[in-house]
Amino acid sequence: MSMTVEAIKEQLENADRPIAKSFHTGDHFKVLVFGFKKGMKLDDHTAHHPTKLLVLEGEVIYHQSKKDERLKQFDEIDIPAKVEHSVAALEDSLVLLTQG
Repeated sequence: MSMTVEAIKEQLENADRPIAKSFHTGDHFKVLVFGFKKGMKLDDHTAHHPTKLLVLEGEVIYHQSKKDERLKQFDEIDIPAKVEHSVAALEDSLVLLTQG
């Protein structure tokens, strides 16, 4: 049995950028878990599909269209497809992303 969150936390110890792992995939959806150390950032990028972000642990800043949204544990936000955005960790954080 593979433990996704434990693997991410282990790899984060020596990482200099966020760690992402697939949690569950289907024909028309994907669920990912991202791990961040405090100060790490996922630079501006776009998603091909509508996405929902849920903070499992920690606190992040979600940036989209000149607007910053501070998200704490269990906060969630919808990310539209093809809209540039970034995510930065204010503390060690885990986020769950569902796409599709």
